[in-house]
Amino acid sequence: MTVIYESRYPTHPDDVKKYDTEQLRQHFLVENLMQADKLVLCYTHYERVIVGSAVPVQAAIKLATVEALKAEYFLQRRELGVINVGGSGTVSVDGKDYVLHNKEALYIGMGAMDVSFQSSDSATPAKFYLNSAPAHHSYPTKHLTMDKCTVLQMGSQATSNERAIHQLMINDVVETCQLQMGLTVLKPGSVWNTMPAHQHDRRMEAYFYFDLAEEQGVCHFMGQPQQTRHIWVANEQAVVSPAWSIHSGCGTSNYAFIWGMAGENLDYHDMDKFPASAMR
Repeated sequence: MTVIYESRYPTHPDDVKKYDTEQLRQHFLVENLMQADKLVLCYTHYERVIVGSAVPVQAAIKLATVEALKAEYFLQRRELGVINVGGSGTVSVDGKDYVLHNKEALYIGMGAMDVSFQSSDSATPAKFYLNSAPAHHSYPTKHLTMDKCTVLQMGSQATSNERAIHQLMINDVVETCQLQMGLTVLKPGSVWNTMPAHQHDRRMEAYFYFDLAEEQGVCHFMGQPQQTRHIWVANEQAVVSPAWSIHSGCGTSNYAFIWGMAGENLDYHDMDKFPASAMR
């Protein structure tokens, strides 16, 4: 098994105003996810959230710790959210198996020592997307499915943003320390997500785009409302969004994305909205 690890340091919004395309991508785009038989981990210094993936094909993948964590095992001081965007697979947590089908999630609390990932069929491997944040308390592991989560029907066909927001991992569904995750699916003909755009100065967020057809892309908007920037994102890539940044996107076709948050509070609706007329 191979572990691919990198660390991303915070950036000041005044500095980002001067970034060119390559610098924006270097600091905020995570484009090496979903590699076969590899554990990929990107440690961000935004709330110390880790964005990662595990795609077991030939063998199981163990959630290994890395030297930078200075921990005996990965979840010694952390909690973990897992969402499967591939074929069916199993997440084993200290000897107990949880089968995750496509778009199902698993919350794993602090203290779980032995976590591994396995695909049901190597021909259609599971693709586990991972978000992890520091934790202060151990909450129970919980399997979360699309039919049992809170679903918000948002937007309209008229504004090209008709979408279903599946709140898989928020505080009225599962107890967590600070991690929240969910999955948004855009309806055919809709391309805009999170419009009006918003920011929350009390939390960071990461977007992982998937189910995007070949040769299609998403233009992810970021930056301060009066100093917006954009990054073109391909299928199965993620964007790290600092607390000072808006986050929104527009695709060349419909798609789905996973949002993950961590920070000051667990209030999903704690956000400052900025309509298109307010942005520059």
